[in-house]
Amino acid sequence: MTNPRFPHDGRFVFGEAVLTASRVLELLEPQLTTERQERIRHTVQGRTCNVVPVLEDIYDRGNVSAVLRSAEALGYQCAHVIEIGEKFKTSARVTQGADKWLDVKKWKSTGECVAELKRLGYLIIATHLDSKAKPIGEIDFTKPTALVLGNEKDGISKEMIDSCDETAIIPMHGFVQSFNISVAGAVSLYHIMRERELALGHHGDLTEDEKLILRAEFSLRSSKNPERLIEELLARA
Repeated sequence: MTNPRFPHDGRFVFGEAVLTASRVLELLEPQLTTERQERIRHTVQGRTCNVVPVLEDIYDRGNVSAVLRSAEALGYQCAHVIEIGEKFKTSARVTQGADKWLDVKKWKSTGECVAELKRLGYLIIATHLDSKAKPIGEIDFTKPTALVLGNEKDGISKEMIDSCDETAIIPMHGFVQSFNISVAGAVSLYHIMRERELALGHHGDLTEDEKLILRAEFSLRSSKNPERLIEELLARA
């Protein structure tokens, strides 16, 4: 059984055909270069779904896109975006295609997102400047954790403050109290990756079955019009 926090069930549906990850790879890998196959294998080794960034009501789309780019580069597979108001669209210029490789879940309310995170067993750690906040270095990120970053003006909402398990800060050594949201995201996610590597010996922690499924997902995402390609390959088989 896969981790409930892993976002794929391993069933690949193409019209009336339902394929396993192994079958998808059998069909698609010969269509990919050796370099792309190796890049996919290397990438899935470093992936985790047990720590996820959560972006609550970020105004600047460029900031959201920048955090997603950092998350993808540092091995996080999933992210949650709470869109209160205007619908979020990624900025291709900033993400550099990172969103193509992530599983991003979008929410219209903080309450719905929090309920799902708790259902999946995440501890919710929100970045917030308050007297109870712990330095991020004192948080145990070997446990399933959702790291919440709030908006540029007000930070996280009161609803999120009331719902989170703990609050955390990045210790500052200058006059300013905080980083820009995109910098705070990159610094925090890098810190978490390194802490997990030191504590666990690795950051990526997918099971072998999950790695196989994600390899199939990435192989599909590497292909132009993968649905049509799969149908053509099945017809030839």
